[in-house]
Amino acid sequence: MPELDRDAHLADFADFIRDSPSSYHAAAAVAARLEADGFERLDERDDWPTGPGRRVVVRDGAVIAWVQPDAATPTTPYRILGAHTDSPSFKLKPGASTSAEGLLQAGVEVYGGPLLNSWLDRELELAGRIVTRDGAEHLVRTGPMLRIPQLAIHLDRDVTKGLTLDKQRHMQPLWGAGAGGDLFAHLAELVGVASGEIGGHDLLLADTQAPERFGRDDVFFAAGRMDNLSSVYAGLVALLAAPGDAEHVSVLAAFDHEELGSESRSGASGPFLEDVLVRIAAGLGADASLRRRAFSDSWLLSSDTGHAVHPNYPERHDPGNRPVLGGGPLLKLNANQRYASDAVGSALWARVCEQAGVSTQAFVSNNSIPCGTTIGPLSATRLGIRTVDVGAPLLSMHSARELAHVDDLVALASAVTTFFAPE
Repeated sequence: MPELDRDAHLADFADFIRDSPSSYHAAAAVAARLEADGFERLDERDDWPTGPGRRVVVRDGAVIAWVQPDAATPTTPYRILGAHTDSPSFKLKPGASTSAEGLLQAGVEVYGGPLLNSWLDRELELAGRIVTRDGAEHLVRTGPMLRIPQLAIHLDRDVTKGLTLDKQRHMQPLWGAGAGGDLFAHLAELVGVASGEIGGHDLLLADTQAPERFGRDDVFFAAGRMDNLSSVYAGLVALLAAPGDAEHVSVLAAFDHEELGSESRSGASGPFLEDVLVRIAAGLGADASLRRRAFSDSWLLSSDTGHAVHPNYPERHDPGNRPVLGGGPLLKLNANQRYASDAVGSALWARVCEQAGVSTQAFVSNNSIPCGTTIGPLSATRLGIRTVDVGAPLLSMHSARELAHVDDLVALASAVTTFFAPE
């Protein structure tokens, strides 16, 4: 397998992040890049082709794509890279625009678990989808338009002792000055419809600052939404390189709503992946028994970001496992099955990383600090497919702007590429 060009990979990843201010944009960006490389876009309402091919389907803010090899049979296994397209943010409420003290504000609701303070004093945009009354969907993004201003220190002398932010009172962004502003009229203009035609919307805030490399030798990469666009992009790169003569079907499954618990039609707890796999298997002539045989020989690599040891808070991490930025992708382990990795999955990941020529490091939580979870346990429970949890290490996870080491981002893509094309 040829090595990835680090600089080209990171520049393209930066472009992908810029193209993906919302889960809906991310799913569309994945599909567009795959279609440009010859993948066939499918519609769930249609009959699907049954022969070999490279295909992609989008459901709301989720996307699944696959490479079906020429020699696939009813019991051909699947190798699946699972990730998620959404990130912590703030979602626009109905009746979104209010005015106070001569300024226009947008009413927003917290989405997931963002680090609230990191969203202050940033130029933000609204991004997502608008659905008109005829059912047509329109992707929209405003560009820099909003800001959540922090209170000046002169008006809160104790702020340096601890910042407390009320999610309702303190996190409503400004978007204009004066009175009587109509935010939806502006959004409607952007998509070329009358504001009265808007029937619904799924719009979230996104930081507009461009991704940036910095530090000595440009080893650091800062950007918003790397949890979990770093994994989506790694899977995209790997699927574009997936061979058409593999002994498995290579699958990229990027779900929505992971930050909320994944319980939706486009989330990992929903039926999307199973729906696609059932239809692929049916096209191969598999009944339920043959499909289960294929699943029993399959693998799901659940890729989501994890925590590197923070040098300013080393006591928050496990004393015996100290993953660092630049040390390679993580193998994520948890005794309570918050991650799905077990001994068999750990061995598979070790083989994949060895074949890819990349280092890996274990992540396990400090016993006093409960860890989060991923799509891994949810997908394993729904499908019965062996699953291992991995991901790139970050600092500042769930910040409006997260931090990674460039080598970890490249190494993750290399490992996933090898997962789809093992020796």
